[in-house]
Amino acid sequence: MLTSVRSLMAATILAGSAFVAAPAMAQDVELSGNAAIVSEYRFRGVDLSGGDIAIQGGVDAALPAGFYVGTWGSSLDEDTVGYGHTELDVYGGWAGEFGAISLDVGLLAYLYPNAGAGDYDYLEVYGSVGVGVGPADLTVGIAYAPEQDSLGSTDNLYIYGDVGVGIPGTPLSLSGHLGYTDGFLTFTDDGNAFDWSVGADLALGEVVSVGVAYVGAEGDYLPGDYNFTDDAVVLTLGASF
Repeated sequence: MLTSVRSLMAATILAGSAFVAAPAMAQDVELSGNAAIVSEYRFRGVDLSGGDIAIQGGVDAALPAGFYVGTWGSSLDEDTVGYGHTELDVYGGWAGEFGAISLDVGLLAYLYPNAGAGDYDYLEVYGSVGVGVGPADLTVGIAYAPEQDSLGSTDNLYIYGDVGVGIPGTPLSLSGHLGYTDGFLTFTDDGNAFDWSVGADLALGEVVSVGVAYVGAEGDYLPGDYNFTDDAVVLTLGASF
């Protein structure tokens, strides 16, 4: 979308017929970015960086009428995970607020450009409902990946609840998460697993924040010697701009 906006601006200026239209279009797209260093990358409680530090970051574009597109990436541990050394997520959707209630729906593609032979990329549709209650934000959501070759010709369902509480008068916020997976993306014999986390974040000004979280997931089917689902304390140094 950013490329198309820049092309439209260039064409309009060269034509000289509608010079004011380009700034108006550019103002309809708001860009934001984020970057982080984490002590390990946990996806729904599962360690995808082999217990090592991961580098992460993304860019989002807010479009008119509540639509958005974005991309986010993380380094992986290619020796223990099997997805290669990079995850790249590309997504788009719609988000809106109705008083204290917020809605978000979209489509997300998980891409692993450095993976070995075979199918690893997969698609997932998602939706969530949030509500603000005083200093707290409560969210419930669902994500569904339909049958795909990369999921062993099966599907995957994820349901979760999040709570975030900002401590009034301080830069500190607390968070909690509980999720449930039914399908291919688990490390359990029956394909069902809970994951959880509790954490705290401290804003260091307008851009930088630090965080700590206790994270874990159920797991009893563990190929190889590495335990992807051991509970862990995860540290984060992040920035948003």
